[in-house]
Amino acid sequence: MRNKNTAIIVCFFGGGLGIHKFYLGQNVEGILYLLFCWTLIPALIAFVEFFVLLLMSDTEFNTKYNQGRSAGGPISAKDATSALADLKNLFDSGIITAEEYEEKRQNLLKSL
Repeated sequence: MRNKNTAIIVCFFGGGLGIHKFYLGQNVEGILYLLFCWTLIPALIAFVEFFVLLLMSDTEFNTKYNQGRSAGGPISAKDATSALADLKNLFDSGIITAEEYEEKRQNLLKSL
């Protein structure tokens, strides 16, 4: 699981070489940063990405780089039961579709 603070530090110190891209699992972008690091363009882009990562919420970071898993690890059965009940209420009231309900239900069950 990738850590947001580690990504920020790696981006600050190794962003010009694309090390943060390798850490975040974006290997193609990392290779491009390495190939063009002599132009200093990747360093400028990494400078902007540093602030983007710094201002990004933990939830957004986990959604983008950890496939939606929270940094706290698996959730408890009590929390999952409560979340499933809330999800069922959303489905019953017509706020979410059957497909969305099933997808979110499967994700909750996987997180146990």
